[in-house]
Amino acid sequence: MELPNLKTVNLARDFSHYQNLDSTQAEIFRRIESSNIKNGSLVLADLQTLGVGTHGRKWLIEETGNITFSFYYEVNCNAEKLEGLTTDIAKIIVDIFKKLYNIELNIKLPNDIVYNGKKIGGILTQSKSYENTIKYLVIGIGIDTNGTKFNDEIKEIASSIKNEFNIDVDNLKVISEFCNIFEEKLLNL
Repeated sequence: MELPNLKTVNLARDFSHYQNLDSTQAEIFRRIESSNIKNGSLVLADLQTLGVGTHGRKWLIEETGNITFSFYYEVNCNAEKLEGLTTDIAKIIVDIFKKLYNIELNIKLPNDIVYNGKKIGGILTQSKSYENTIKYLVIGIGIDTNGTKFNDEIKEIASSIKNEFNIDVDNLKVISEFCNIFEEKLLNL
């Protein structure tokens, strides 16, 4: 499996795809701990069993066909340069869905993608710093694009692109577009 039309220098050039994984974020950190990671490494999973959200909450997507990926990117920059990065990522995602599918999603600050008050996606940004320098970022993104089933616990507060707009999303195209835009933004910091 390849990401189509990828124009990046580093981001997603080292690309791993799993059918089933505990957490894409956890996999990135395992690779960091074992010193087996390249700048720009991206891990994609069709299904996550222990996905992680903000504040340690679970990010549970119970069926395949959705976007769940994490990536590692070395930045070595002042922390102030990255202020608002999670919100900037959310804006990139909203813009991609507007451009590719002509749909209007919203952002619930700082890290949720919503529509009609229901959560469709989320972003988890983690970093490693030394003094006031951010060494690297580990960013996880989950977007319920093609899901149709929601358990009773979340069905009133969560939804998917498929449920809300009745369209099928090309997940790989969305991820490639994201990588292209995000890397260009980082290079211009």
